[in-house]
Amino acid sequence: MSDDLVFALSELKEKEALDIIRHHLDGGEDPFRILDDTRKAMEIVGKRFEDGTYFISDLIYSGEILQAVSEMLKPKMTREAVGRKRGKVVLGTVEGDIHDIGKNMVAFMLDVSGFEVHDLGINVPPQKFIEKIRETNAPVVGLSGFLTLAFDAMKTTVEAIEKAGLRDKVKIIIGGGNMNEEIRAYSGADAYGVDAMAAVTFAEKAAASAH
Repeated sequence: MSDDLVFALSELKEKEALDIIRHHLDGGEDPFRILDDTRKAMEIVGKRFEDGTYFISDLIYSGEILQAVSEMLKPKMTREAVGRKRGKVVLGTVEGDIHDIGKNMVAFMLDVSGFEVHDLGINVPPQKFIEKIRETNAPVVGLSGFLTLAFDAMKTTVEAIEKAGLRDKVKIIIGGGNMNEEIRAYSGADAYGVDAMAAVTFAEKAAASAH
């Protein structure tokens, strides 16, 4: 893959980006390589938002472009189109944060990897996570957050899950901007993910141990 796709996506040129993807798919390009370029572009979008080059409206638009890319790639990537799902995952951006680019990428990768994803969206209060865990009996929970204020919200959510008596029933992974082991320990989560594939690997292990 060349840099043309990363450039088009990071510049929010939707038609140009989708045309490039269509061309590469028609040429037999590995959709996972295209997805990797998409991830690189979305990282650039996130950084531009951080430094004030892009605004909330740009983030929302980039999310719409990511959705369109996902719809193009998904038919080429689904490993388990039929048959039993590999496990359930509850996913959401924690309360006080409205960033969802990374979360959407994780949801997409989990979906094409054969997981049943329950995406709660953005600005999700702890109680919503608790309700969905009880409803689905999902063994895996993903907490997403981009802003530094999300760290406290993640900690609060994990504590609420524990108070609800569900902590020993789920494995929790956090992800988003600037995640590291210190933040994982602070939040009380079981792991942190540096990218979407890390979340998939975590979910695979957690789901396997739940059986």
